[in-house]
Amino acid sequence: MERPDVDKISGLSPVIAIEQKTTSKNPRSTVGTITEIYDFMRLLFARVGNAYSYNTGEKMVKMSEDQILKQILKQFDGKPINILAPVVKGRKGHYRELFEQIRKQGYLKVRVDGEIVDVAPKMQLDRYKIHDIETVVDRLIVSESDKKRLYTSIQSALKIAKGIIKVSDKENNSYHFSKFLMCPTTGVSYDEPQPNSFSFNSPYGACPECDGLGYIFDVDEESVIPNKKLSIVNGGLAPLGDYRETWIFQVIKALGKKYGFSLSQPIEKLEPKAIDILLHGIDELITVPVEYNKWNVQNYQIQFDGIIKMLEEQNDKKGDNANHDLESFRVLKKCPLCEGARLKKESLHFKVDEKNIFELASMDITNLQKWFENVEDRLSERQNIIAKEILKEIRSRIEFLVDVGLVYLTLDRTARTLSGGEAQRIRLATQIGSQLMNVMYILDEPSIGLHQRDNDRLIKALKNLRDLSNTVLVVEHDKDMILEADYVIDMGPAAGVHGGQIVAQGTAA
Repeated sequence: MERPDVDKISGLSPVIAIEQKTTSKNPRSTVGTITEIYDFMRLLFARVGNAYSYNTGEKMVKMSEDQILKQILKQFDGKPINILAPVVKGRKGHYRELFEQIRKQGYLKVRVDGEIVDVAPKMQLDRYKIHDIETVVDRLIVSESDKKRLYTSIQSALKIAKGIIKVSDKENNSYHFSKFLMCPTTGVSYDEPQPNSFSFNSPYGACPECDGLGYIFDVDEESVIPNKKLSIVNGGLAPLGDYRETWIFQVIKALGKKYGFSLSQPIEKLEPKAIDILLHGIDELITVPVEYNKWNVQNYQIQFDGIIKMLEEQNDKKGDNANHDLESFRVLKKCPLCEGARLKKESLHFKVDEKNIFELASMDITNLQKWFENVEDRLSERQNIIAKEILKEIRSRIEFLVDVGLVYLTLDRTARTLSGGEAQRIRLATQIGSQLMNVMYILDEPSIGLHQRDNDRLIKALKNLRDLSNTVLVVEHDKDMILEADYVIDMGPAAGVHGGQIVAQGTAA
């Protein structure tokens, strides 16, 4: 296009073209993230969500130092207790340096794996066993008269254990207290929730197994051994191909020698144990002889992890850009840890009115709108004050999706699975929600695929967009849409190269 022969053009509005195509191929982009409804829901759960223990289902509690003091005075009045500061929980190690540090801090006793012992010089534990270690900060009989000492010990223990303490009684029962969200029975604690705690695009919220995708790529055993009538020599193990003088086949020969199977046998004739070893490996060491020449044979001791593990490691090393060789051996599976919810288990145990954020994102828009309709009646007064503006934003955006006829979608629906028309109407709903003014919107046949009832809603939504002082230019063939337009321009007389001329223009009436 040539540069127009003008010096200045003024008065043109900014233009937003909303096309009929699915623009996002990103698996992390969803209906909820595009419309920003999910972003406001994250804010809602971070501000008013109630935390529950993923172990027991109990409501998590947190206390101030004064509240902890009052609870201990009430619960253990007149009883002997130990004030403990947990410093190691469920980890391996000898902890020699830790015990030396505790001794230098002036503490004489520790509780190791449930047993109180004296801290001795050069003290250490079995490094290969899992241990729990607590510093014994104080041992006392609880009484109102000794409240100051108890309070000082609580403060010291909270400082050592970074906000968590334990109290044990003479029967060695343990009770947990924390300044943070904590399960009163098991002592499991959560960080204070933030909006990114509920984001599957953030390491603070994403499931660690699937990285927030909700699915994983797993090696398919049947594709590894597609034809069991073949022997290993003749390519029965598909990822390896036919026998060659390579390291992996030397390893398999050594396995065959040790566990009594031949590489020349059809795989269907091998014992199930042998097939399991080939696929999943074995914990025992095997000896692999490698002959460099007839005078030089070296024996190597190795552990074989199996062909499936080998393929998974290859996939991890190559990354997403080099998966083509492995694609035929992989199958898409729902993440076994989060079960498709995309989030950490801690994030899934924050609830608003007994629903977690994934349960809401899984509802279709109709049911989601109903759930949010009177949610204030099911919240506390404090929660209502905090959530008022957040709920207003969520409801308005849900209403926009209803207006453009997308009531059957769910917020967790990925953007790349949307049709072109659905994607266009979602972008339209997002633009209505943005409340921009003095903008020209251009839409390409937004009514395609809509039921007549939804078409009426779409027309209403376009008029709302116009009423915000915007210009809405619609390329359309639908009669109802044309009749509702403020101004009609008919292009023709035919399609393509046979058109391009203004045939008629004016109001539809």
